[in-house]
Amino acid sequence: MLFLSVCPNGLAEAAEAPTMGCSKWSLLSFIRRHMRRNNPIFSPFEVLLGALCLAAVCAGCTSTIRVTDPPRTATEQFLLSKAAAAAVEQLSIEALHGRTVFMDSTYFAAAEQAFVLGELRAKLLLGGVQLTAARDQAQIILEVRSGGVGIDRSDFLMGIPSLIVSAGDTEGGGIARTPFATPELAIVKNVNQVGVASVAFVAYWADTGEVVAFSGPTIGRTMREDWWFLGFGPRTVGNIPTTEATE
Repeated sequence: MLFLSVCPNGLAEAAEAPTMGCSKWSLLSFIRRHMRRNNPIFSPFEVLLGALCLAAVCAGCTSTIRVTDPPRTATEQFLLSKAAAAAVEQLSIEALHGRTVFMDSTYFAAAEQAFVLGELRAKLLLGGVQLTAARDQAQIILEVRSGGVGIDRSDFLMGIPSLIVSAGDTEGGGIARTPFATPELAIVKNVNQVGVASVAFVAYWADTGEVVAFSGPTIGRTMREDWWFLGFGPRTVGNIPTTEATE
């Protein structure tokens, strides 16, 4: 084995056999010791490398914050709930005051019924109507229906939209490359969202089926509009809380 013989005078010689009276190390050990002896101060690169290693160790010791997103954005929920509130507000319930009412949503065809029914229950309770969960205990049956509850969206772009580019297959390998999207170049861009809710009801006596009252259909609308000009934006306008300026 090839050894590096380091004598007290600092000279090093390579030899096939150990040299008497000298300390012997492998080549790697000699280089390390030589650097420590001749370079007592760390270089800027070594300091930077050590700082990065320390930061990585410290980051690994911190706890991770779990970030989750709900299925619906706040904008979408407010568009629906505020539209439902606007539609329910227009209903007339004076004939139901002081009566025990069972609310039947069997004929409520719209999928997004929770927003409308919640607002209607609140209006009935605040209007002096006594709601019951048992149909056989009610004086009046209130059947609620809706023409639709949802959001209409329209987009406008003056410029070049983002395009999905497929890279195809590698030559001979048959492995599909990952497609990529080109950036959007917008001179003027607009995204318009309109929330619409429709509601109506008919009320009749539980024992005779005679109609007591009816109201609707009424329609409530909300909107949010976002504008971009030359890539700057969005400038948002609308009548829901997510469009209001925060202080």
